[in-house]
Amino acid sequence: MDFKIIDAHSHLWLKQDTVVNGLPIRTLENGRSEFMGEIRQMLPPFMIDGRNSAEVFLSNMDYAQVSAAVVTQEFIDGIQNDYLWDVVTRYPDRFFVCGMCEFRRPGFLEEARRLIEQGFKAIKIPAHRLLLPEGRVMLNSPEMMAMFHLMEDNDVLLSIDMADGETQVGEMKEVITECPRLRIAIGHFGMVTTDGWTEQIKLARHPGVMIESGGITWLFNSEFYPFRGAVRAIREAADLVGMDKLMWGSDYPRTITAITYRMSYDFVLKSDELTEEDKALFLGRNAERFYGFKRLVNLPYIKNMSE
Repeated sequence: MDFKIIDAHSHLWLKQDTVVNGLPIRTLENGRSEFMGEIRQMLPPFMIDGRNSAEVFLSNMDYAQVSAAVVTQEFIDGIQNDYLWDVVTRYPDRFFVCGMCEFRRPGFLEEARRLIEQGFKAIKIPAHRLLLPEGRVMLNSPEMMAMFHLMEDNDVLLSIDMADGETQVGEMKEVITECPRLRIAIGHFGMVTTDGWTEQIKLARHPGVMIESGGITWLFNSEFYPFRGAVRAIREAADLVGMDKLMWGSDYPRTITAITYRMSYDFVLKSDELTEEDKALFLGRNAERFYGFKRLVNLPYIKNMSE
């Protein structure tokens, strides 16, 4: 390959201990978690201590020849700002991290201000978790808009996972119009496989908006490897907005309970439905430009014992 691979959507935590919609999420053992009323395999079973650490991820990245990763956040893992700041301080050339605020109640504007002052270059909103039983948190609310202006003024990137289909598209259009210089990465490939997903993709027709594919193998899990439907969706999205607007993301580590980390991208690398230029843009070059990675490592291929 004449390009370096970058993962635009991953997660890290040392322990899950949080509540979402009144239901607990707790780290157990052998990679399992108590998850909103049931036991789920949150991590591969060999991660017996439940620690989803940067060091384990780096081992996976080195093996799979992934030079760098964007670490995003989700309410189901708990707010991980302290750990992620430590991670990016220790491994600045391997990780780009997103801070996260408690967006489910007022007061997050000041939280965001503190994160920006600390040095975070991106803020994550799990917007699909804002359709709360007690009322929806709107992306175009006054406090949200004030935060987006603050981010725009400080060149802080917005990473956002949106609710299915067109649910929040109108709100995002207002944000984009109000803050045209705000750089935005929309996750989960617009919730591809749900009705109306292309409306999220079309938001990338705006200059500062990109789409990343974190979770695409989860969304096409019923089809499974080599995820031909996912490749067709990538091709369809490229027809709508251009391949230079799309980035690969793995949604590590949850997706590697079903497949290996390398499998989360090599279905793209091995596809004959995409050109070599398409693959280079999607798997690395777009993210390198968008997130501003400067010193990407070269990682040699290491043969398996089975080869």
